[in-house]
Amino acid sequence: MFRGTFTALVTPFRDGGIDVPAFQKLIEAQITAGITGVVAVGTTGESPTLSRDEREQAIRLAVTIANKRCQVLAGTGSNATHHAVADTKMAEELGADGALLVAPYYNKPSQEGLFRHFQTIARETSLPIMLYNIPGRCGVDIGPETASRLAAECRNIVSIKEASGSVERVSELRGRLPESFTILSGDDSLTLPFMSVGAVGVVSVASNLFPAEVCSLVRAYESGDVKSAQKSHRQLFPLFKDLFIEPNPVPVKTALAWRGAMSGECRLPLCEMSEANQARLQKTIEAFEQAR
Repeated sequence: MFRGTFTALVTPFRDGGIDVPAFQKLIEAQITAGITGVVAVGTTGESPTLSRDEREQAIRLAVTIANKRCQVLAGTGSNATHHAVADTKMAEELGADGALLVAPYYNKPSQEGLFRHFQTIARETSLPIMLYNIPGRCGVDIGPETASRLAAECRNIVSIKEASGSVERVSELRGRLPESFTILSGDDSLTLPFMSVGAVGVVSVASNLFPAEVCSLVRAYESGDVKSAQKSHRQLFPLFKDLFIEPNPVPVKTALAWRGAMSGECRLPLCEMSEANQARLQKTIEAFEQAR
């Protein structure tokens, strides 16, 4: 169901609201580059600081702009199960192709609590669901046993975005899950290592900036051209790392602002990058563009 390159879209802001023209141009650029899909209002889209009306606006815009030219996933996760249910139903009504559901953060539920959370949401929607495991942000890990149990008992839970940072975890998941259940990297820098042990793509931050190049890496590996994929990985790796020298999405939004694609505006508690890190990121981007 979900494989390839998905861009975790930033949410452009201007004067405190969503910058609709900038959002439209960003999505059009992704489609032109051959992206598989986009994710609206995920972590990179600053979902924790969007109001429900803004989340609805962003999902509606993404669905309308994409117009079936690529898949649209909606970030509908929450640490309150009933909120996640409501937002997932909203995304389904708006025409999204699937839902990306992050593990409940802050509450630190047990594995049984995680299972019941995702099971409850799955029962309330017909949308295909991609789980999102990012223990570094959530403080809780979706264990391989829980992922396997959810895949067996919820037919619309079909994929996982794995951002634990562990190749070993992907190996274990691939051994436990049915072949039809897809694993995508949640970290740009680990896309190639993860694919080498069974992942089939990435939910990417870097593709906001360089969608064609990230797509090329993924397609090269999937087509069996490992050397080309390795070359792409080596070229992109410094960029992958420096887009996270400050909390995501601050660096990628800053870089998009340098291009004139949007303002670099983020919402508190996120703030602008330090001058030293801006200089470092600029140097990395310039070196990458010169080497292409």
